[in-house]
Amino acid sequence: MFFKKFLHYLNPLNLFKKSEGDGLNLRMMHGINKISFFAFLVCLTVMLYRWFLRS
Repeated sequence: MFFKKFLHYLNPLNLFKKSEGDGLNLRMMHGINKISFFAFLVCLTVMLYRWFLRS
């Protein structure tokens, strides 16, 4: 249940989807949260890649 909601939240197709009752500020906040999470994942994969190259 948790992972289903989590994957729905991270789905790029839902990034700009307008949900009912959400104001502009809330939608912008969710968009920024998604962008920062994807940036974190990219940085984590780069760090792991560099770590495996040094081993």
